[in-house]
Amino acid sequence: MKVNKIMALKLMLSLALVMGFTSCSKKSSSKNASSATGWKINDKKGGFQYNSKFKKQETAPGLVLVEGGTFTMGKVQDDVMHDWNNTPNQQHVQSFYMDETEVTNLMYMEYLDWLKRVFDPEDENYKNIYEGALPDTLVWRNRLGYNETMTNNYLRHPAYANYPVVGVNWIQAVEFSKWRTDRVNENVLEREGYLKRDAKVTDAKGDNTFSTETYLNTPTKTYGGNEEIVLKGRRGKSKDSVNLYAQRTSGIILPEYRLPTEAEWEYAAAADVGNREYNLYRGQKKYPWKGNYTRSGKRQVRGDQLANFKQGKGDYGGIAGWSDDGADITNVVKYYPPNDFGLYDMAGNVAEWVADVYRPIVDDEANDFNYYRGNVYMKNKIGEDGKAEIVTGENIAYDTLANGKIIARNFPGQIAQVPVDEKETYLRQNFDKSDNRNYRDGDKQSTRYYDFGSSEDGEKVDDSKRMYDSPKHNVTTDSLGNMVRKYDHSSKRTTLVDDNVRVYKGGSWRDRAYWLDPAQRRYFPQDMATDYIGFRCAMSRVGPKSDKKKKARN
Repeated sequence: MKVNKIMALKLMLSLALVMGFTSCSKKSSSKNASSATGWKINDKKGGFQYNSKFKKQETAPGLVLVEGGTFTMGKVQDDVMHDWNNTPNQQHVQSFYMDETEVTNLMYMEYLDWLKRVFDPEDENYKNIYEGALPDTLVWRNRLGYNETMTNNYLRHPAYANYPVVGVNWIQAVEFSKWRTDRVNENVLEREGYLKRDAKVTDAKGDNTFSTETYLNTPTKTYGGNEEIVLKGRRGKSKDSVNLYAQRTSGIILPEYRLPTEAEWEYAAAADVGNREYNLYRGQKKYPWKGNYTRSGKRQVRGDQLANFKQGKGDYGGIAGWSDDGADITNVVKYYPPNDFGLYDMAGNVAEWVADVYRPIVDDEANDFNYYRGNVYMKNKIGEDGKAEIVTGENIAYDTLANGKIIARNFPGQIAQVPVDEKETYLRQNFDKSDNRNYRDGDKQSTRYYDFGSSEDGEKVDDSKRMYDSPKHNVTTDSLGNMVRKYDHSSKRTTLVDDNVRVYKGGSWRDRAYWLDPAQRRYFPQDMATDYIGFRCAMSRVGPKSDKKKKARN
């Protein structure tokens, strides 16, 4: 009997020890304790500040999630032109977000209104900012056509508010994307209590503006260093010396809006996510929708066109009343059904700028993951005081384009940027220079005359013998500020391809059905605009590939 009692006491003691150990273990691995050091995270007394409650990236305005995956890039089903720049290759893209529709006139007008209100065109320092952002409305004109109605009304008239913006060159589209990034993050920080309410409307002026990168690097210089706007802690109520401002670790600041890469755009347009047939997985899809025809096969809308495109010579919409596609020029966004990713007008309406520099080949031997040609790596410019240099009204960087248009490449309040140098590239294996646009195709090493600038007989290689001997138009200003244009009249130029031509994708209202194939690719100078090229924005996704919850395995 005593033996049984002793054994029972020992068992109870063992259970107590185990329970105590488990309790200590749970306490030491609590949510606010570091699994590396055991120190408290987000301690009000100091220490490491981190958003341990972060769940997933917020979906920014206008965007839908495109879950990444693999696809056959460049697979054109009807290659009647035998265009050799569409060699199929297998690529993989990460998940990203993409605009549900093309950027509309209304969206772009909001951008123009902000520029005009904040950077007064009458001010000598800002006079070229607003003008440089204006779309070219003269793209509608035709020598033998009457299009003055669109020239005068298409951009600004409310009737065209939700039509895709055109007349915007590639550079302007990039600058719009940067502006949109700052306005969205400015709104997020105001919502979360890190910025004064309504400051983005009432207090933004000239040098007193918000920039995402400036806020992250030197928040005290945001809005010109106005502490009444840039609050210390949420709603300015924080009395602690930690976590005064939102940071990357806060998890609320969104990645930048940008143009999609060619691989992202083509993957999103093809939308193979909705297909289950093996041959479609391998890249045999002809249009953003299922099927081999441009008309709907659904019973309720059978025969309706699924996109806005040119159906034949002199036929931009069909016969009025019964066979019409609903448009003669562009059409209101969301008029046609979306693809399986929920994206509208990925074929027809307007073609779209993408981020890539054009080359006849996609170099899948160099990379088959998030492929993109066009990287120019920059870094923050550090001043003599050792701090990031903020752009002011007096040191705005302007570019004079080949056609004479002047465009601002940075705004007051942003951090000045300079190319990366040997400090960043020394002994690196993944990149060795700032500008990588012509990597492995167009640089010295890839030309057949490459011998450190000389031919085999030692003579200097003529400029016409470059791999890409495109015209070199030059625009400068003289000492009096007058514009000097130098047009390249050389008869030896054989191509338009250089580091300043960009890919555009998708068919437009001016194109035949042949160009509706997502794999088709064309190019256009980045500083020129047309009446049939628009754009939409994308945003990278941080964190998991999708929102699907993984089931626990037994």
